[in-house]
Amino acid sequence: MHQPVQMKYAPVKNYINGGFAESKGNRTLPVVSPIDGNPLSTVPMSLTADLDDAVAAAKKAFPAWSRTPIKERVQVFFRYKYLLEKNLEELAKLCSEENGKTYGEAVAEIEKSIELTEFACSLPQLVTGEVLEVSRGVECRTEHVALGVVASIVPFNFPSMVPNWTLPNAIALGNCLIMKPSEKVPLSTGRLAKLLKEAGLPDGVFNVIHGDVEIVNAICDHPGIEAVSFVGSTKVAKLVYQRATNNYKRCLALGGAKNHLLVLPDAIPGMTAQNVAASMSGCAGQRCMAASAMIGVGNIDSIIDKICEEARKIVPGENLGAVINKESQQRIERYITEAEQQGAVVLVDGRQAKVNGKENGTYVGPTVIDHVTPGMSVATEEIFGPVISIMRTNTVDEAIAIENANPYGNAASVFTQNGGMARYIIDRASAGMIGVNVGVPVPREPFSFGGWNESKFGVGDITGKSSIGFWTKLKKTTIKWNAEAGVNWMS
Repeated sequence: MHQPVQMKYAPVKNYINGGFAESKGNRTLPVVSPIDGNPLSTVPMSLTADLDDAVAAAKKAFPAWSRTPIKERVQVFFRYKYLLEKNLEELAKLCSEENGKTYGEAVAEIEKSIELTEFACSLPQLVTGEVLEVSRGVECRTEHVALGVVASIVPFNFPSMVPNWTLPNAIALGNCLIMKPSEKVPLSTGRLAKLLKEAGLPDGVFNVIHGDVEIVNAICDHPGIEAVSFVGSTKVAKLVYQRATNNYKRCLALGGAKNHLLVLPDAIPGMTAQNVAASMSGCAGQRCMAASAMIGVGNIDSIIDKICEEARKIVPGENLGAVINKESQQRIERYITEAEQQGAVVLVDGRQAKVNGKENGTYVGPTVIDHVTPGMSVATEEIFGPVISIMRTNTVDEAIAIENANPYGNAASVFTQNGGMARYIIDRASAGMIGVNVGVPVPREPFSFGGWNESKFGVGDITGKSSIGFWTKLKKTTIKWNAEAGVNWMS
């Protein structure tokens, strides 16, 4: 007789109209911690009928919420920010458990969620609209108006931060939001829903639907949803963008990346090595801003030696978290083996990583691969693991040509002490976010997050000021009261 598997948490439920609700479907998936392979919970694979319930609740809540003045709406987020701070330790532990990242990385993720919420609290000052007397006695004004029911599909690599890329702004601007978390990390979003309720968000304004591709397709197809944001792989981002826009919805879909770091001979060795190692291994390399390709210009052997020194200080289970599951672990190791077979040199090898006491965890150690050529798969494809591929060139223009040839365009960085050369590369790199002596050039609020090329599909960015245009539409009003002002071509 088999003993039932003991779960740490109760089965995950959808969150609809201010309360947790059972899915109408009967299919579930296990939720397992990558840290040690222990079962955490189960997550329902919801049906379109569940999404219909969430959309109905959001539609019902929308009139009252959208008519609430924005200065009153953001009071919810002042309280939500306080609750994120108050519950930071618990939220970070939950994030670490379900995603596998280190506790310190999870704390940083919650802190970024707090910063994103701070920005939402500033929205009343940013959406004041414009008023102008365009002719004598005639006034034109603009105002930002909420879209209605919107949806956000979020990935596994940041269970708290990426939901908070969209959640505070979309809701503070007057929309009602349906969120579809990754089925691999469904726990954090439910906790955020409870905090929003505690912060005073009216029922129906925020809803959570769990599921897989069936729910993603249903969101893209649902006639009651006005806009869709997505974060994930480029392959899926393209499909979501095509399907949502084919149904006449707004869509902003963020895809993958292959971020290039250009290292020039005059780069400061210690600072460069620390930045490169941290960028390639942070969050186990499972972030679209990770450095995964480095291009050395000229003789940078001493810097590569220091990068290897820094990489060896990164220890799985200590200051390096797990990758999300066994499939990812095996895929990452296949990339390393293939590069080695093609003639690249593995300087630091992270394959077969094991952590004592956590033998069922899914770890890949930091990996540095030298003498990679631009045609190798490790040089062109997103690995999503703690692996950096080093290519070598003789000139900066050769390095820029390699960076420009990659189809993605999230980020690029240059390490140099030459300001003119830095500017030269900034002007020519084909990426939406550029760093100079910064390994992870993520803009801080109010500057927005968003790449170019095949890293983003749609107009605008997902955070910061740029997100206002995505989550609202402009209403333009022309007013004339005084008949004695006369009539001209403007009035």
